[in-house]
Amino acid sequence: MMRRRKWAALFMTLALLITLFPAGKAADAAASWNLVWSDEFNGTSLNTADWTAEIGTGSSGWGNNELQYYTNRSQNLQVTGGNLVITAQKESYNGSSYTSARIKTQGKKSFTYGKIEARMKLPSGQGIWPAFWMLGSNMDSVGWPKSGEIDIMERVNNNAYVNGTVHWDANGHAEYGKVSGNLDFSQYHVYSVEWDAKYIRWYVDGSLFNEFYIENNTGNTEEFQKPFFLLLNLAVGGNWPGSPNASTAFPAQMLVDYVRVYQAASSASIVSGGVYTFASKASGKVMDVVDVSTAAGAKIHQWTNYTAANQQFRVDSMGDGYYKLTAVHSGKVLDVPSSSTATGVQLQQWDDNGTDAQRWRIVDVGGGYYKLISKASGLAVDVSGSSTADGAAVQQWTDNGTDAQKWALTKVN
Repeated sequence: MMRRRKWAALFMTLALLITLFPAGKAADAAASWNLVWSDEFNGTSLNTADWTAEIGTGSSGWGNNELQYYTNRSQNLQVTGGNLVITAQKESYNGSSYTSARIKTQGKKSFTYGKIEARMKLPSGQGIWPAFWMLGSNMDSVGWPKSGEIDIMERVNNNAYVNGTVHWDANGHAEYGKVSGNLDFSQYHVYSVEWDAKYIRWYVDGSLFNEFYIENNTGNTEEFQKPFFLLLNLAVGGNWPGSPNASTAFPAQMLVDYVRVYQAASSASIVSGGVYTFASKASGKVMDVVDVSTAAGAKIHQWTNYTAANQQFRVDSMGDGYYKLTAVHSGKVLDVPSSSTATGVQLQQWDDNGTDAQRWRIVDVGGGYYKLISKASGLAVDVSGSSTADGAAVQQWTDNGTDAQKWALTKVN
């Protein structure tokens, strides 16, 4: 949604890196999902604890030469009748000939991996462009396309299908997308992606129509291993759809019954409240708080397993697919310093403050091993340099699937 370009030689080259399934073919997926967040739009106003309404025309028509002025007026943005209703109007307003609405969860809700879906009814018409999409949470610091973009659903004009697309940086803007089968747009449909460390997959009403391979940052796709926030909008005009014409009916409405986010259910073998050691597959050594320190800020490294209390962590489920890891000897929790999103940051213990820097997703990678993914950064817990030495730093790093990022959990209590 940020920007559209014609598919070019770069796109075609990168497309060779992508593994695709035919539409409708069953794909490997999580056995079960836990609902971690939703907006059912059952109230009478937008939940501003989760959503922000954007105002204005953005930069160069939101990067696409779009024609609308976004507002938060009830004429354009309502929650009514169990739906979010975004209405595009043809009217003169603040120098624009059209108005509409665009909302986002930036700074309020962000997610790394999961099943993200919305049940929606879409408008039709020349120059009409509804979208349900995601941007990297680091958008403000790194810009687009380095932030990454996942377009869960876009439709333009009177197309009989929707598009599912990703945008990223590969020494310049790169994109990849496919279209769904033909749909009846007089009806609601469920548009979704299922996203993990290996793939992003697109569905309409549970039918797969696109798949994109991202494991080990294939094709410079490291953007898609980090947190993203959600957006919903109804644009008018722009480079891709072109302008409305005399046939375009206004007002045009996009109805959203719900937005739901699920996380893959963690392995049932992990007992919430259990005490575990975490042993690196690369070295056989365990996560350890340096010098048995009880101080906030004490670093985490690996050390030979002596079954000491500073090598044991209580694992507590937070009920949203994430866990808190508390060092038994100190009562302090595993933490990313200053909520950093940088690679190479050594982990520490810190006072329990409930932030995302202290939340970890524990993912079964097979063979009795797990990876730990920071909610704050989307990065994996890693032994620096795949070292086998006592004292090697335990850090966060881009998820690369190596043994330095695989951990055996042994329950000791």
